[in-house]
Amino acid sequence: MSETCTVAPTDETGQAAPHASPIGPTPPARPPAGRAASGARMPRWLPRAMVLALALIAVFQLGSWAFHQLTGLLINILIAFFLALAIEPAVSWMASRGMRRGAATGIVFLAVMIVSAGFVTLLGSMLAGQIITMVEGFPDYLDSVINWINAHFNTELRRVDVQEGLLRSDWLRNYVQNSATGVLDVSAQVLGGLFQLLTITLFSFYFAADGPRLRRALCSVLPPARQAEVLRAWEIAVNKTGGYLYSRGLMALISGVAHYVLLEILGVPYAPVLAVWVGLVSQFIPTIGTYLAGALPMLIAFTVDPWYALWVLIFVVIYQQFENYVLQPKLTSKTVDIHPAVAFGSVVAGTALLGAVGALIAIPAVATLQAFLGAYVKRYAVTDDPRVHGHRRREPGRGAFTRLRALWGDRDRLREESSERSSTDDQH
Repeated sequence: MSETCTVAPTDETGQAAPHASPIGPTPPARPPAGRAASGARMPRWLPRAMVLALALIAVFQLGSWAFHQLTGLLINILIAFFLALAIEPAVSWMASRGMRRGAATGIVFLAVMIVSAGFVTLLGSMLAGQIITMVEGFPDYLDSVINWINAHFNTELRRVDVQEGLLRSDWLRNYVQNSATGVLDVSAQVLGGLFQLLTITLFSFYFAADGPRLRRALCSVLPPARQAEVLRAWEIAVNKTGGYLYSRGLMALISGVAHYVLLEILGVPYAPVLAVWVGLVSQFIPTIGTYLAGALPMLIAFTVDPWYALWVLIFVVIYQQFENYVLQPKLTSKTVDIHPAVAFGSVVAGTALLGAVGALIAIPAVATLQAFLGAYVKRYAVTDDPRVHGHRRREPGRGAFTRLRALWGDRDRLREESSERSSTDDQH
């Protein structure tokens, strides 16, 4: 008796096809557990990509935090670099005469410090003397003001009443309390300013004394073609920064002479020192330098005559407009070789980015960039067209008189046609 073996039908993949059972269709066979686990596993590159992304985010956050913490130091280094560029011609001139660059830089800094200290000492002694004079003469000024008010407004004010009201006022009490509590803040700001000045001085000294070494270190990591470009940019920066300081010094001289003449005419004491103060502060302190420069002469003139302070204020305002719109654009365009509109725009942009520091270094920085990029701009000969010189091209017979005569002729022709038409209608 033989047994018959049946073979289950298979599909194209070689697996047994499900066959029908008396109860219903047979469910498909489940894949092995190991194969299912291997198919659900995450890709091998995904953990490494996540770790790399987290590392990049952490590095970015750390760099952003470090940059914000070191912003003050970076600004000081930038100021020191431009100061080093400013004194580079004097240091190089003494070094070419056989002096060591360190000694030459020290001599330049010593001369600047002596001049600055002498000016500050003389100005401080003058200011202290004028403050003492003003305090001693304050009762007389107050009496003159009270008498003028009583004469013009029919009042009966007395100096004793004004002084008692001032001493008992809440405003004076609050001002004294705030001044007492703000002494520590002022001291901290003064110490911070001295430390910042020391930092700028040290960096500018090292930049000026080790200028050749710094250039060699920078060029050593660049190919020869890039080295020539870097050295050319450095030379342009030195020339433009020196030209900017020259123009500022020239404007300071003109401003000082003009204000000295005014103060001498008014008979204001310490006119030479005040003139030097106005010239230097108004030119080398951006944005608020004009107001600081004009406030001190007005204060000293007020001690002589209150009307003199008004005359000084009027002169300062008028001269400032003359300097902004006439003198500064011409001198800046000659020495720094940039358009006045570009100079004004660069100062505005520098102030928006870095404040007073940006306003001070904006013009030499833009002049350096413009001169450096100018070598890579190809220029062509300008066509000989009247429109280049601002003249409009006129077509023949299209002048104003010609057009007016044509309009007058059209008017006469229309009048004749109207008269002919009316006469024809009458005949009909």
